[in-house]
Amino acid sequence: MTKGTVLVAGSNATRIELRGGGLAAIGQYLNETVVPAMALIEAGYDVVLATPDRTRPHIDEASDSAQHFGGDETAYARARRFYADDPSMNEVRTLRSVVEDGLDRFAGLFVPGGHAPVVDLMQDADLGTILRHFHEAGKPTALLCHGPVALAAAIPRAREFRAALIAGDKAKAAGCAQGWAYAGYRMTVFSASEERIAEDALLHGKLYFDMPEALQAAGGKVSVNPVDFAPNVVVDRELITGQNPSSDHQLAARLIEALDRVLAAA
Repeated sequence: MTKGTVLVAGSNATRIELRGGGLAAIGQYLNETVVPAMALIEAGYDVVLATPDRTRPHIDEASDSAQHFGGDETAYARARRFYADDPSMNEVRTLRSVVEDGLDRFAGLFVPGGHAPVVDLMQDADLGTILRHFHEAGKPTALLCHGPVALAAAIPRAREFRAALIAGDKAKAAGCAQGWAYAGYRMTVFSASEERIAEDALLHGKLYFDMPEALQAAGGKVSVNPVDFAPNVVVDRELITGQNPSSDHQLAARLIEALDRVLAAA
């Protein structure tokens, strides 16, 4: 018998805007998607994957490597098989359909990273509805790496908020974020220094804003580990955020602990 069902909100974005008008190829990170999902299933929870358009997330080529599994080729092969073959990764719903069918059935929410959520999820109205439900119900809500930026979807004026960040208008962004459910929450996210490395090595261009800047503009209390790519997870009330890809196992453990506590209390 399952302990409960966790909704995994995935992204469909494959390109991100760069300063100067260019675009960079992006996607969702493999380890950030499958490590928590596999851990949840092994802990006795069901997983439902939903995306804006119902297609599976595109896996960022930069993440499709044993490097993100501690150099363990066996773990990497297992992760690839899981993403390719497991029903939880293939029976994809739309975010809209899970809202319409009712969110009470879900015990928790998880949003993986990679740059993809910065494009679509952070301004997706259906994800905003989902986040506000989980916040109001106090259900465990976990987001990893760039995933925490998707918390901006809970801003009623999320599209305007993102547009203001791209325009470099922090004052307007802060104005758009008034009433954000997560204002004052402690959280972490992919750091500015880590982003500089990603821009140089992977994107070959500069983003319009970095992730701490976005969450701070919305009213989040953002902290990051000064050691680039060292694991870091921050827990504040129902919110669980992880800083970077190497935080995957630690974030999964914190999410399962939170889910188990809620289950035990019930």
